[in-house]
Amino acid sequence: MAAVAAPMASKPRGSKAESFVDNKRREDIRFANINSARAVSDAVRTSLGPKGMDKMISTANGEVIITNDGATILNKMEVLQPAAKMLVELSKSQDSAAGDGTTTVVIIAGALLKECQSLLTNGIHPTVISDSLHKACAKAIDVLTAMASPVELTDRDSLVKSASTSLNSKVVSQYSTLLAPLAVDAVLSVIDPEKPEIVDLRDIKIVKKLGGTVDDTHPVKGLVFDKKVSRAAGGPTRVENAKIAVIQFQISPPKTDIEQSIVVSDYTQMDRILKEERNYILGMIKKIKATGCNVLLIQKSILRDAVTDLSLHYLAKAKIMVIKDVERDEIEFVTKTLNCLPIANIEHFRAEKLGHADLVEEASLGDGKILKITGIKDMGRTTSVLVRGSNQLVLDEAERSLHDALCVVRCLVSKRFLIAGGGAPEIELSRQLGTWAKVLHGMEGYCVKSFAEALEVIPYTLAENAGLNPIAIVTELRNKHAQGEINAGINVRKGQITNILDENVIQPLLVSTSAITLATECVRMILKIDDIVTVR
Repeated sequence: MAAVAAPMASKPRGSKAESFVDNKRREDIRFANINSARAVSDAVRTSLGPKGMDKMISTANGEVIITNDGATILNKMEVLQPAAKMLVELSKSQDSAAGDGTTTVVIIAGALLKECQSLLTNGIHPTVISDSLHKACAKAIDVLTAMASPVELTDRDSLVKSASTSLNSKVVSQYSTLLAPLAVDAVLSVIDPEKPEIVDLRDIKIVKKLGGTVDDTHPVKGLVFDKKVSRAAGGPTRVENAKIAVIQFQISPPKTDIEQSIVVSDYTQMDRILKEERNYILGMIKKIKATGCNVLLIQKSILRDAVTDLSLHYLAKAKIMVIKDVERDEIEFVTKTLNCLPIANIEHFRAEKLGHADLVEEASLGDGKILKITGIKDMGRTTSVLVRGSNQLVLDEAERSLHDALCVVRCLVSKRFLIAGGGAPEIELSRQLGTWAKVLHGMEGYCVKSFAEALEVIPYTLAENAGLNPIAIVTELRNKHAQGEINAGINVRKGQITNILDENVIQPLLVSTSAITLATECVRMILKIDDIVTVR
């Protein structure tokens, strides 16, 4: 013991016991996460802005998608690295929060991670960086709010301009003059006066029909189905003064509850079974006819046939139009539009549960047919949009673009402020945060300055994708903002810096604030990860 104690006693007073901490692994994990996330960000970077490129995505089942919507691109990519998956989730969050800016949010996150990598290399602790980013984000939201200008829902022009800005970067941008007003009218028509700040986009149904061009897209005041009337037995295909029932039961012979087979050995027994089936179906149809119902919308059934040839024959004799295979998730929209109740059992079939419309008819469209219900009495606050396209790829992208435009108008309903686009808010943020960083002390100032520099990635990428000289454009943009022109932005069509508000390039404040908040939150989380533990 004395031999061991002697060297310890000879240590100088105040010295600490030596300890070895392996920080190399933690740094490697952190940098691996950052590099993976940045790779995802770089993949969508070329899709930003009106001059951005599109991606052709080929899925494993042979489906082909052409889009430049960030959320769609990332959703279809098979990302395996956990930190990179966080950026995929980030674009989904932006899509649900604002609907637009899904590419922007991922690019900002990638630029912030690049700056964080530089700060980590210089020896700044991840916690210090994380806390500074949080402060810088809060300050950025204040700056953006101060820049924004209020908008009223009665100002239709401003709403159309912001929807057009969203559509200008899409594949179907040449149709923005048609789709933007359509999106604004659709959203304004479904606003509930009792809840004026909430818009449920499920009240707007988009029906896709192949054929024609996107120019043929139009709203339908009523209901439209991409299906034909069941005419196997020669039933009616046009009904005026319609009384419509939405039913969730089958008009077909009942089946046993358990799996079993019945062996019939005699013709008289067979006749008796068929007679009973006829009487059962006739009894149901008599009850339906007694209420005055002349149009049936039948929910799709997975247990057995919703209708049989026999029941269709009797329904045709009773002059009742049949539309079968209405999807389960459409029932709520249909009943809300028709202002009727779904009927789950024949015993509950009542006249007061029916919806009323002036006309239900089958119409030819291209090489197919659609079903239209118009002139609905006491129609609910819903609207339908019939989207056309020359091929399936254009049709799908038109639907995605229209959804983004609807989301933009929804943002303006929930947060009624507009802000300039074209990289103007990001450069102004970068300038003001850079000035603020100079009055902060210590490491915090460095981190805020890096945050400010990262935001320049948006105007830089816009210029790069438009084929301009990014360094010259961003430098000129900085100078304009330093002179007090806070609405100066990149006009990609003219290839120069102009007042972006004069060019009608505007977007909702919620899109910008949501992008910066979500990107910062995601980056802070990635920074705090120092190990990956795999559990098998």
